[in-house]
Amino acid sequence: MTSTTAFWLAGRQVTGEDTFDVTSPWDGRLVGTVSVPSDTQIEEAVAAAYAVRDEFAATPAHVRAAALDHVSRRLVERTEEIAQLISAENGKPVKWARGEVGRAVSVFRFAAEEARRFNGGEAQRLDTDLGGQGRLALTRRFPKGVVLGIAPFNFPLNLCAHKIAPAIAAGAPIILKPAPATPLSGLIIGDLLAETELPAGAWSILPVPNDRMPALVQDERLPVISFTGSEKVGYAIMDSVPRKHCTLELGGNGAAVVLGDYASDEDLDWAASRIATFSNYQGGQSCISVQRVIADASVYDRLLPRIVAAVEAQVTGDPADAKTDVGPLVSEDAAVRVEAWVKEAVEAGATLLTGGDRDGATYAPTVLTDVPADTTISCEEVFGPVLTVQKVDGEAEAFAAVNDSKYGLQAGVFTHDLQAAFRAHRALEVGGVVVGDVPSYRADQMPYGGVKQSGVGREGVRFAMDDYTYERVLVLTGLAL
Repeated sequence: MTSTTAFWLAGRQVTGEDTFDVTSPWDGRLVGTVSVPSDTQIEEAVAAAYAVRDEFAATPAHVRAAALDHVSRRLVERTEEIAQLISAENGKPVKWARGEVGRAVSVFRFAAEEARRFNGGEAQRLDTDLGGQGRLALTRRFPKGVVLGIAPFNFPLNLCAHKIAPAIAAGAPIILKPAPATPLSGLIIGDLLAETELPAGAWSILPVPNDRMPALVQDERLPVISFTGSEKVGYAIMDSVPRKHCTLELGGNGAAVVLGDYASDEDLDWAASRIATFSNYQGGQSCISVQRVIADASVYDRLLPRIVAAVEAQVTGDPADAKTDVGPLVSEDAAVRVEAWVKEAVEAGATLLTGGDRDGATYAPTVLTDVPADTTISCEEVFGPVLTVQKVDGEAEAFAAVNDSKYGLQAGVFTHDLQAAFRAHRALEVGGVVVGDVPSYRADQMPYGGVKQSGVGREGVRFAMDDYTYERVLVLTGLAL
């Protein structure tokens, strides 16, 4: 018998009347049974967070920093246990799950550091005009209120960390809703927070079913919403609460550009290896995975077979095996959707070079060329292990191809030309440009987010803290400056 995992309500571990099962997308086995909060319990969590908001905002920085440091240390101590859990409920190969735990360790450490230095205040003298003589402005940041954090399934620990850690660092109470497919990893953060001295009500972790989210989203006591997930759901949330502050990280169809100067055998081997790895590394279920390769005509014919060989070298199989590179998608439905998109592209004239096969929730790493621009796989985020390769003539055409998308999250540019790197930074309509590597690189302390339909606002610990807070000015009068 698998015991039921309780949820966290205002720092207490409790159970509700209903439960749901979490199963492995790899073999369907039961990973855990999770208790679901009732409407009354959700109300209790919201009321507790709202009631503690002023107290928590005034909590000394060292208290918040100590709690965040504690979680970071405990994640290190429980790395293997948590990595196995991520792999089981998500289907992520365990080697990538271990890396995810390591990233969450860093997120909480960065947040502890920011808690100690954030909101120190900025002084501005106002006697630059006669009317301001003897006056000084002091600007500090204060929390906007309780944060509702909504996390996705693809990084079930680290993206929960990206909601919780900045909120605690900023002194903003948070209610976290983990993804229904992968709630267990997020609930473990509650185990660690419960060992700290944070005030009751400062945090809750509630596995609320998606169909019961609208009331929570619209609750006026939750003025800040931080959402990571699909474009459709994210904009539906924003449209339903136009007066709230919403941070939306909605994904993309990441492009890797290989310019003509990146032409040696060593260059092309590196580019192919990185492209193959990071088009498949979470089963393609990363908003910055490589979906599009845009290669200059001068290197295309030498690069393409390298990419195909590197993709075919990816090891697909049991996510619990340390040798596995590519595990299943989060569900069989997800794999069926990817299969349908590839079939549509091939029927429209695309060339399938490798892959294209599905076995349950597992979809084989796939490479396509000659993909018509109006096919779904060209226009949308595939969120699967599928890669398209396109030939272009020159830098300008390459950059135009990157921008020919409704998304704009990150792009990678393989070049040795420093001037081309700066031209890319200026020209590409994305939130981040990675030079010499794929778009899939993310450092958890840097600003992360997109433009166009990739969302609004930024994650990355300090930048999320900015989103969760606002500037308040104090004017001091009668000073001898």
